[in-house]
Amino acid sequence: LTQDIVHCRLCPRLVAWREQVARDRRASFADQEYWGRPVPGFGDPDARIAVVGLAPAAHGANRTGRVFTGDRSGDWLFAAMFRAGLANQPTSVSAGDGLELHDAYVTAAVRCAPPQNKPTPQERTTCLPFLRRELALLGDVRVVLVLGQFAYQVVAGELGIRPRPRFGHGAEALAPDGRVVLCSYHPSQQNTFTGTLTEPMFDAVFARALALVNAG
Repeated sequence: LTQDIVHCRLCPRLVAWREQVARDRRASFADQEYWGRPVPGFGDPDARIAVVGLAPAAHGANRTGRVFTGDRSGDWLFAAMFRAGLANQPTSVSAGDGLELHDAYVTAAVRCAPPQNKPTPQERTTCLPFLRRELALLGDVRVVLVLGQFAYQVVAGELGIRPRPRFGHGAEALAPDGRVVLCSYHPSQQNTFTGTLTEPMFDAVFARALALVNAG
C-alpha cells in the first residue's frame, strides 16, 4: 500500500503542484531536499485509534515525507498525542527524528499537497481507495478521530454512516461496523491562533478516544 501511494500520479494538478513546491522551495528550507511525492500513513499497525487529517502541507509533509511532520499543525497534533500517551515524544520535525506512535496511526484523506490546501471533489474521490485499503488493513481500529470537516465527510461516507450527524468539535457518529468516528477541529494555524481549538479542547478529544477504545 505504501508503495502504491508513493508512486501515484493519478491527479495531474496535484502532481504538478507538489513537484513545483519541491523545486521552488521556501527560503527557510532552501538547503533541504523536498519529498515532493504522495505521503503514506504512519504509526502503529496494531492501533486502535486512527487519526485522519485533510492532506499534506506543502512545506510540511510534502517536504519531510511523513504525515503531519514539519509544520505547525503537526506540532499541535503530536504534542497532544504525547500528552495522551500515544507518542513517545512531543515533536515531529523530520522522518528520522525517532518519533514512534503507540496504539495510534495517523493518515490523511488526500495524499498530495493541494494548492491552497483545497483538493477538488474529483481528487478526493480518486484518492479514496488508499484510505479504504488503509482502514481495512488497520483491523484493530475502533475509533477514527477526524481532524476537520473535510476528513469527517470522507470518513463518514466511506464507513457508511447514514444519516450523518452534523460536524462539530467532540461530535461522535457510530458506523455500521461498530467503529466510532470522533470529530475534532483541525489543528491548523488559523484554528489554534484564534482559539477556535485550544490545548484543553484537543486533549479532551484524545481522552475521549482512549475512553472509547478502553471501554470496548
